[in-house]
Amino acid sequence: METNGIRREIERILAGLDRERYPQTHELLSGIVSAENGDFPGRYDLAASLAARDARVPMDKTVFDLTVRLFLAEIEDGKVEAMNDLGALYYEGRGCEQDFGKAVYYYNMAAERGHKAAQENLGYCYYYGRSGEVDYEKAFHCFALGAFEGYLISLYKIGDMYQNGYYVKKNEAEAFRIYRRCLETMSDKAAERIAGPVYLRLGDAFLSGKGTEPDAKSALICYQNAERFLFDMVNGGDVMYKKSLQAAVDGQAKARAALTETLPKTKWLDGKKD
Repeated sequence: METNGIRREIERILAGLDRERYPQTHELLSGIVSAENGDFPGRYDLAASLAARDARVPMDKTVFDLTVRLFLAEIEDGKVEAMNDLGALYYEGRGCEQDFGKAVYYYNMAAERGHKAAQENLGYCYYYGRSGEVDYEKAFHCFALGAFEGYLISLYKIGDMYQNGYYVKKNEAEAFRIYRRCLETMSDKAAERIAGPVYLRLGDAFLSGKGTEPDAKSALICYQNAERFLFDMVNGGDVMYKKSLQAAVDGQAKARAALTETLPKTKWLDGKKD
């Protein structure tokens, strides 16, 4: 796709784009149109920027179509990041119906070329059977490729497999250690996407005594932290974590109930001992 052709298409998109619904996208495209030719972004950078804008609402169809064409042009040139990112568009259904078949196709294309994030994404697809049957063996091997190289979603999903006995022998203590390791090694930036799910898992472990001693107070703290991070994720457009957010809220009620049971049974009225 030539620069002049992309610019003309952007101008056509802007003419019909709802500025109130897509303020970030409108700002990005307006800036490109008004910029000098030398400031025009590369195809991949433009596509990745469009995919990240206005994440709380579905992508405008014309913007989605342009983004897909840009990614495909980059894929023809062998850019693995474009393969992974296009898979993510279809996985999330940003501007189309979710299409896990296409997501797996592009994730696999990038994963075969050693792209760690795509390997992690592909592991997710196998773990949940997004495009066919659940395959825990393939999921485990995909997650293992990046779990100890800083890809902490892969690491905590391996923890889930030990927690549930999926492909590996069930080992709740090992799962608990893995979840703790995730918290100990994650950066502040990584915490934005990972801390919520991990705190939720630790809350469940402390509440039920899975892999550790039961500790309702620690469970409550973990659930509260999980709610804080998960709220930001969902509010930012990661709607697939709505159930996790609700689980963090429900977990707090269970932890408080468990804590109440540990209080002295003596009744108190108006600050005076009954």
